[in-house]
Amino acid sequence: MNQLFPENPNKVEEILIKDGELRLYPNLFSPEESKVFFIQLKDKIKWKQEKIKIHGKTIPVPRLTAWFGDAGKTYMYSGITVEPESWTPTLLKIKSKIEEVSNVTFNSVLLNFYRNERDSVSWHSDDEPELGKNPIIGSVSFGDVRTFQLKHKTDKTSKINKDLPDGSYLEMAGSTQHHWLHQIPKRTRKIGPRINLTFRIIQKI
Repeated sequence: MNQLFPENPNKVEEILIKDGELRLYPNLFSPEESKVFFIQLKDKIKWKQEKIKIHGKTIPVPRLTAWFGDAGKTYMYSGITVEPESWTPTLLKIKSKIEEVSNVTFNSVLLNFYRNERDSVSWHSDDEPELGKNPIIGSVSFGDVRTFQLKHKTDKTSKINKDLPDGSYLEMAGSTQHHWLHQIPKRTRKIGPRINLTFRIIQKI
């Protein structure tokens, strides 16, 4: 990139999908910002490895997580209930920047630390009742590129693979969570660490 003429951070790619809305800001955060934020999050967040039950068996979640937000914004997903930690200065800076382009105010964020290519998140929708009817999910990525996969719940021909680069911001809105599943799959080739922040609006306390 030409440092005298950097790419427009507000450049947006409208990803056309049926039954939903997807927007990708591939370089909302500069490489310098992304590097600083990645280090701060990796070193200062108290990461946890939660456990979930599948077919009666308790197994560790294949990534590290943390939950931050406004007071009282409890969240339940995959049978896990989390109470929010208080916002950090770093998280507030990131939140402020994505709110400028999304024109919404997020009140919580789920952090995911994918340590390597074996860490993952399986097919799911962010459709918990406390997120409301048509939730807006703001997904920020720092670190190595991972492929974000989506598939339509009823139209088996509708599938999307999208690489999410360092410093990118993906917004899922409209009826996306009603009609689509998404995942970050495991890979066999070596991939370095990635931190993903999915900002949300909890509507029920």
